[in-house]
Amino acid sequence: MSLDVFLEAAGPLPTATHAVAYAHTGYTANLPLGDLTGGRAWIVWEGDGRPLAPEHGGPARLVVPHLYFWKSVKWVAGVELLDHDEPGFWEQNGYHPRGNPWEEQRYSGD
Repeated sequence: MSLDVFLEAAGPLPTATHAVAYAHTGYTANLPLGDLTGGRAWIVWEGDGRPLAPEHGGPARLVVPHLYFWKSVKWVAGVELLDHDEPGFWEQNGYHPRGNPWEEQRYSGD
């Protein structure tokens, strides 16, 4: 299901600019809200008509394909909307916030 449906249900959030997705494991991924809206991200819980297997992120997974699936959180437990950017797991460990492989964005200084 498109993440737009979930965000719509949350109601108007005019100050939100970013989101942090949380996994049951404690893993986090930060994203600008524009990367989650407009049909660009989904919460999935099944594939080929079957429940999503745990090794693929089940029971639910955030899928963000246009960001090379790097920000696609397995075992997603929630998404918090923020009025600022907050580093996720990889950014806290020195990696680039966007990580575009075509622009060789690997580390925070790239």
